[in-house]
Amino acid sequence: MFIVLLKFSDNKDRAGQFMAGHNEWIARGLSEGVFLVVGSLRPNAGGAIVAHGILLDELRRRVDTDPFVAENVVSAEILEIAPSKVEDRLRFLLG
Repeated sequence: MFIVLLKFSDNKDRAGQFMAGHNEWIARGLSEGVFLVVGSLRPNAGGAIVAHGILLDELRRRVDTDPFVAENVVSAEILEIAPSKVEDRLRFLLG
């Protein structure tokens, strides 16, 4: 399981130019079952994604195709989590 942090860069003001492509990229990740949770970092700092069922190298390649990342609107940081305990509804995360 991974947490992807997408933190705004100095090019934050260009986000509007690439928002449609970024939203399509998010929708694709959700529809393919790779993204479990997508949301904003508060206050207005960027976004975060919980990803699952993908290898780190594949996730890196996927993140690199986000128009926000490609156009340096955000910088991406990927954190890997090895879950060892979960609430029953999240048992699928244990693999």
